Amino acid sequence: MRMNKKNLLVICGGQSEEHDISLLSAATVLQNLDPDQYSVRIVGITKDGRWLLAKSAQSIRDGSWEQSDTRAFLLPDASEKALLIRRPDGSVEHWPVDVVIPALHGRFGEDGTIQGLFELAQIPYVGCGVTASAVGMDKLYTKVLVNAIGVTQAPYVAFEKKELEDMEAACRKAEAALSYPMFVKPCDGGSSQGASRVPDRAALPEALRLAARYGTRVMAEKNIFGRELECAVLDTPEGPKASGVGEIRSADEFYSFDAKYTNPASQTDTDPVLPAGKKDEIRDAAVRIFQAVGGKGLSRVDFFLESGTDRVIFNEINTFPGFTAISMYPKLWEAAGLPIPKLLDRLIENALER
Repeated sequence: MRMNKKNLLVICGGQSEEHDISLLSAATVLQNLDPDQYSVRIVGITKDGRWLLAKSAQSIRDGSWEQSDTRAFLLPDASEKALLIRRPDGSVEHWPVDVVIPALHGRFGEDGTIQGLFELAQIPYVGCGVTASAVGMDKLYTKVLVNAIGVTQAPYVAFEKKELEDMEAACRKAEAALSYPMFVKPCDGGSSQGASRVPDRAALPEALRLAARYGTRVMAEKNIFGRELECAVLDTPEGPKASGVGEIRSADEFYSFDAKYTNPASQTDTDPVLPAGKKDEIRDAAVRIFQAVGGKGLSRVDFFLESGTDRVIFNEINTFPGFTAISMYPKLWEAAGLPIPKLLDRLIENALER
């Protein structure tokens, strides 16, 4: 048995619409950690924001962690670098934390907020930092940065929520910039929550209202007809490296939340046949976008290959991609010869090196 195990904290759940997906990711992470290398504690964050100490990976899988009567708080005091565990009998334990895996998706987990807590506590953590997380979560800011490096992306128009109070004017604004069909989504949402394909004017107001329920701002984009492709980026000592390119074959008209997680007809292919040179173009663009947002650790970068033109068009970056059984990020690295246990070791090493 190896000595000097690292104290590893896995945080999951959270207050975003992606709470349940976070739990699935955490379950995969936990079952692939080497017990000889890591002493693991698990904190689940409920939908109403309570931090609970989970007894085991099984409790995450079966949902019983939410019945825990032990609270656990990550202290912001950099001199402590510890998890404060408060048990029902009033006893308190300070558990030193060497590194954190925030298996969190969406708001309050992937948007720079909890990363700021880790920075205050001066505890190493897996994944992108505060700025990259915030920028990657906000699709509008991402577009500004990607435009600056010259990567092709879909034309778009953005709205503040207040603009939707005059829905007629908002619709005219969208139609002045884009033709139908168009795609409407929250600027800072994830897992396609609140996203809609809009075929005509009649459907536009409700699509804008739906997106506004999931984000602070709303974006309408040109609907790109084409293949949906994804590339995984991983930090290495030699710099960020791109995996191969994977393809999503959605069972829905777009890769919606239900298509991703509940429809078994959706398929993924980690080695699709693409026109000559397109895989290298996508891999190069993925690394450039990762660097443009200041990415660290890992990200998944999504593209379209436009029908009829074969243009590679950037879609979005995900700064803490899913680790569920069907998630493309770990599947792409496994296809490249890096199975999940070794991938997690690499991510943890990266966090500690930083």
